[in-house]
Amino acid sequence: MSSIAGQRFRVLPPQRPAGRNRPRTTREQLLTIGLFVIPGAIIYTLFLIWPIFQAGYFSLFKWNGLGVPTDFRGLENYVQAFNHDVFQQAITHSLIITVLSLVVQLPLALILSVTIGRKLPGRMIFRSIFFLPYVFSEVITAIIWGFVYHQNGMFNTIFGTIIPGYEPITWLADRNLALYAVFAVITWKYFGLHMILYMASLQQVSSEIEEAARIDGASEWQVLRFITFPMMAPTIRLTIYLSVLGSLNQFVLIWVLTAGGPANATHVLATYMYRFGIKSFNLGYGSAIAVIIFAVCLIFSVGYQRTIMHRDYAGAVE
Repeated sequence: MSSIAGQRFRVLPPQRPAGRNRPRTTREQLLTIGLFVIPGAIIYTLFLIWPIFQAGYFSLFKWNGLGVPTDFRGLENYVQAFNHDVFQQAITHSLIITVLSLVVQLPLALILSVTIGRKLPGRMIFRSIFFLPYVFSEVITAIIWGFVYHQNGMFNTIFGTIIPGYEPITWLADRNLALYAVFAVITWKYFGLHMILYMASLQQVSSEIEEAARIDGASEWQVLRFITFPMMAPTIRLTIYLSVLGSLNQFVLIWVLTAGGPANATHVLATYMYRFGIKSFNLGYGSAIAVIIFAVCLIFSVGYQRTIMHRDYAGAVE
């Protein structure tokens, strides 16, 4: 007994039954991740990455889209594009639409969101009315506004009724008016989307902070400038990003309304690519224009996200 009492006994921890609560191995984790990631990566590569490289390859040839490209031209398509006066006009028109979107469309959406966001009676009805144009497809929108801009359309009829001696205006046939008439349609269609985004951001702004500022003597403009708008800044930066990219890639509305006319007065980058590339069966040249558009959008996207939106990403990570 004494020898048994003098021995030390070690209590072993209870063993888990085999196969229960066993931690996953690295191989199993990688397999699970691969099952979810690989299908999407394949689709992304086939329908986005591969076409980009194809466009870059075809842009080095004079090619009509039939058969295998053999007439190698190097960078001649790019040189031809930048020397083409219509392409230069298309760049200018794209920049004009982009600038107008930033200085007209977004401020209009921001003002309306603040106006009907909280205090206006029946604001749900106004939200639906202003957002409704965005629901329409671009083709339907262009057809509707084609009738509105017609020589016997709504605008000329209204102006002819209220203005004595009014002469009907050919809105889409005047080289000086066509681009701005098209921009009005773009604004009508898309400002409702930005307004809804601003209104959603406005709901995150604390009304108690705004009320405290008013009690301290701040005017309504000061409340908006120093409290409301700064707290909406992430959404404002996002809408600027979306607006610029959308303006640079605008196609359907302009093509259905004017097809780039009159006399190339409304051509933008995308319509120029379609008119002088795809429609002219010059797909090598069209591929070069597509590469240029892609490069412009990529440079802006990366630069804007790194310099302007990086603070929003950092806040999201934190």
